[in-house]
Amino acid sequence: MSKVLLLAACLSLVAAPVIAAESPPKAAQSENPKPSATNTSEPNQGVIFTPESVASFGSVDVEGQRVDYRAVAGTIVVHPKGWDDEAWREHAETADKATKEMAEKGPGDDRNPKAEASMFYVAYFKNGVPSAGRPITFLYNGGPGSSTVWLHMGAFGPRRVRTNDDSHTPAAPYSLVDNAYSLLDVSDLVFVDAPGTGFSRIAGKDKEKAFYGVDPDAYAFGQFIMGFLSQYGRWNSPKYLFGESYGTPRSAVLINALETEHDIDFNGVILLSQILNFDLSADGPEFNPGTEEAYVTALPTYAATAWYHNRLPGQRPADLAAFVAQVEQFATGDYAVALQAGGELDPARRQAIAERLAQYTGLPVAYVLKADLRISGGEFEKTLLDPEDLTAGRLDTRFSGPTIDPLSKEADYDPQSAAISSAYVSAFNDYVRKVLGYGADKTYKPEIEVGKDWSFTHKPPGAPYAIPGALNVMPDMAYAMKYDPDLKVMVNGGYYDLATPFYEGWYEMHHLQIPDKLQANIEYHYYQSGHMVYAHEASLKELHDNVADFIRRTDNLGR
Repeated sequence: MSKVLLLAACLSLVAAPVIAAESPPKAAQSENPKPSATNTSEPNQGVIFTPESVASFGSVDVEGQRVDYRAVAGTIVVHPKGWDDEAWREHAETADKATKEMAEKGPGDDRNPKAEASMFYVAYFKNGVPSAGRPITFLYNGGPGSSTVWLHMGAFGPRRVRTNDDSHTPAAPYSLVDNAYSLLDVSDLVFVDAPGTGFSRIAGKDKEKAFYGVDPDAYAFGQFIMGFLSQYGRWNSPKYLFGESYGTPRSAVLINALETEHDIDFNGVILLSQILNFDLSADGPEFNPGTEEAYVTALPTYAATAWYHNRLPGQRPADLAAFVAQVEQFATGDYAVALQAGGELDPARRQAIAERLAQYTGLPVAYVLKADLRISGGEFEKTLLDPEDLTAGRLDTRFSGPTIDPLSKEADYDPQSAAISSAYVSAFNDYVRKVLGYGADKTYKPEIEVGKDWSFTHKPPGAPYAIPGALNVMPDMAYAMKYDPDLKVMVNGGYYDLATPFYEGWYEMHHLQIPDKLQANIEYHYYQSGHMVYAHEASLKELHDNVADFIRRTDNLGR
């Protein structure tokens, strides 16, 4: 899993891999001839990459219901914004001339971007169900720079890897089991790797600029989705987006673009571990002084974490949810007022607020005062368990591990990521090759470093130009919900997530610029788990049941 925000989350196959019965691409192979440049106006045709697919079959029991399915692992080729799929025909007098110019100049003519992406996916289709009567859900993790191995192998694929609940999972062999909580009981599933991650690849001139950024990334996903709907005949299926972590701002930009630029409405958007406004991040708020909300929205997670590790002074409250609700009231009330007072805060009031913070967080009053009542996520992770020389997790604060540097100010690593990442990556690499029959001659990249190339520049809907400052896609989500007032949104979060604190998602959605009546289109679900809610099996069951219920209520199938 990505060590930053995810900046950072199957059954016995009964047949050997075969060519996908319904899909036109050829079977996956180690090398493919380049298509003629004059043929690139065809759907899913690339100049640099050739689409691939390989199919297999299996079954899984989901909470007692048997689901027989076909799995397809493959790639779809997409181009950056500005690509004209007829330009090659207009530009080349003959195929030979176009091919010669491509060799001399690189792919594309002078009017077209030169970059191209091959986006990897694994799709699962329930056997014997007409496409119009079967929902389809597109799932992706975030990063930016993360593949979707986490959602695939931990949450909703037909097989999942077992990991320890809040401690380091021992090394291989890892246990891969039938997933009784796969979403295949209610929806076909498409797990998509972002450009450059997993088995997805980018190539061509200025390839990073073409795909690594808020807007180019969302555009690529939109092109992928439209290509997939066409290739598999799913335009009239109920449709859902499911994004985790950075996948949530991607979903906000993507759903708005699909609706307003491509006339494609979706039945629902499912958000897991949400961050739409990066000003609310618990990571590094000290570099954005004067913006206090990050401390407010992180406090309920600090309290839940202290509750879990039994670091609260006095008797631990019996009911976590009730305790957290009490902390939320303090955070948005007295605490927020004290922070907004800044240097004018009365010393006696400052002392009283520090004592309340110590009561809710388990941190020493002296430490809270020294921090000026403002504690970042990294500082909390490093300090809470300092007496035991332990560091708490970031993605899931239930986890802890040996402190790297006892003298450091903040956490030096994420014990949760260290504890489970090997299991996910190893299990998927084994599964995708031996069961799905894909990637024998390829390298899977669970995460890539995109920091130096990623552009957070974003032009919100209605703005004349990109707005400088921290990324905030709340306007995109609001615009999409107003453009399609029937769009339903489901927010899910873990109490122990410090990468994207659960209360941050609640705060963002209650500050969307939408009419009050549209707030009824948003629902909220919280779990006693972390960023990867599904890493806790009891929470995975709750997540499955809640998402399945959401899909059944919104798929318009008239059961």
